[in-house]
Amino acid sequence: MSAWIKGLIIGVSIAAPVGPIGLLCIRKTLNQGRRFGFVSGMGAATADACYGLVAALGLTVIAQFLTDQAIWLNIIGSAFLFYLAYTTASAPVSDQDRLNQSSKGYWSTYGTTLFLTLTNPLTIISFAGIFAGMNISKGTDASLWLVLGVFMGSALWWVLLSVIVGLLKRMINLTALKWINYVSALELLGFGLYSLYQFGIGIGGK
Repeated sequence: MSAWIKGLIIGVSIAAPVGPIGLLCIRKTLNQGRRFGFVSGMGAATADACYGLVAALGLTVIAQFLTDQAIWLNIIGSAFLFYLAYTTASAPVSDQDRLNQSSKGYWSTYGTTLFLTLTNPLTIISFAGIFAGMNISKGTDASLWLVLGVFMGSALWWVLLSVIVGLLKRMINLTALKWINYVSALELLGFGLYSLYQFGIGIGGK
C-alpha cells in the first residue's frame, strides 16, 4: 500500500503539467463537456499505465524495441500533433455543435490521447528511473501497486481538471471559445515542432 500511495502522488505529478494532453482535455471539456474531458485524460492515463506495466514486469525485449523505435514514434507523434492543431483551428464552434457532440465519440476521444501518449516510449525510461529511485524491484507486488497508483493518480487529476474547466465553461462565450481553439492549435503546433527539434538533436548526437 505504501507503493500505491507513492504511485498515486507520482501519477498526479506526471499528469498535472500542462502539455498537449492537457490542452486536449481542456478543449474537449469546453467544447463537449466534462465527460469528454475526462475520457480524453483517461486515454493518457491508460498509456502511462501500459508503459509502466512493461517497466514493472521487466519486459526488456518490449522496452528495448520501443526505445529503438523512439525516433519514428517521435515523428508519428509530431505529425499527429500537427493534424490535431489543424483540426482544432478549423473546428466550427456553435451551441448546437456542443449539444450534438455531447453523446457520441467517447472511443474516438479516448483513442486520440491514448495514441498520442503511446508515441512517447521514453515514458518507460521514466518508470525505470522511478523504480530505481524508490528501490523497487521489477516484477514484484510493490512494483505493480506502484503502477496502479500512478494510473489512479493520473485519473484523479483528469477528473479534477475536467470538473474545474466544466464549471468555468459557463463563463465563456462562443467568440472566446473560438479564440481558445486558435491558441490551443498554436500550442499544439509548437509542441509538435519542439518534438521534431528534439528528434533533430537525437540524430545529430548519433
